Amino acid sequence: MTNTPPDTTPILSKDEIEADDSLANSPIIDHLVELRRRLVKVFAGVLVIFLALIGFSRQLYDFFSDPLVAQLPANASMIATDVTTPFMAPLRLTLFVAAFIAMPYILYQVWAFVAPGLYKKEKKIAIPILLASVVLFYAGVAFAYFIVLQGVLKFFIVFSPENVLPMTDINSYLSFAMKLFLVFGATFEIPVVTLLLVLAGVVSTEALEDKRRYIIVGCFAVAAIVTPPDGVSMLMLAIPMWLLFELGLVLAKVLGKERQADAVV
Repeated sequence: MTNTPPDTTPILSKDEIEADDSLANSPIIDHLVELRRRLVKVFAGVLVIFLALIGFSRQLYDFFSDPLVAQLPANASMIATDVTTPFMAPLRLTLFVAAFIAMPYILYQVWAFVAPGLYKKEKKIAIPILLASVVLFYAGVAFAYFIVLQGVLKFFIVFSPENVLPMTDINSYLSFAMKLFLVFGATFEIPVVTLLLVLAGVVSTEALEDKRRYIIVGCFAVAAIVTPPDGVSMLMLAIPMWLLFELGLVLAKVLGKERQADAVV
């Protein structure tokens, strides 16, 4: 006769079983699963675009470095101070471009995750705001590439000592320009942020008007911190920040009047 080992399976009470079932079916778990699904889609979308562009990584870097190459003296060129840099820098840029191109798809996934929790009126407002966010981000990056970058690079090269030959490392230039693009892309979202703050009731348009002088000073302070240490890039960021804030304030006033008119009706 063989001795069977005792059953060590823990016996759960009815309350514990119901607690496990409620946890498995809880809204938090559902939201986390949905969030993971959206993040996987975002990663897959960026990866597909990255793989499609990887064969053009050198051409992308040539286009990306044109503003600097155009400013360099005739006997100067870009250099690589590390063995892997000529290979890794174009790949990093290609990944950045893939994420840049995929931005509408990324924001759509964010919208798809948030939309079920919004009311019908909120959805009507959210869709134009989402589209405006995409357009403003692209406009900020384009402004940085075609206008700001050339002015900043020219400033640095013109005021460099005569006995110094500018020969910028391609990885350093990539980090510098990408930071500039992200800063301006985020800065151009100021009208959207201003509008959302007013709509959410965090601040009123009257309060923003009263604090306008402090906000303008804050724009110049932020620009001085996040931009390279030169006056050109600081002005090119601070002035658009101020104007974009004014645009957001005007839009908030217009939308506020429309909401008051709807409430009266």
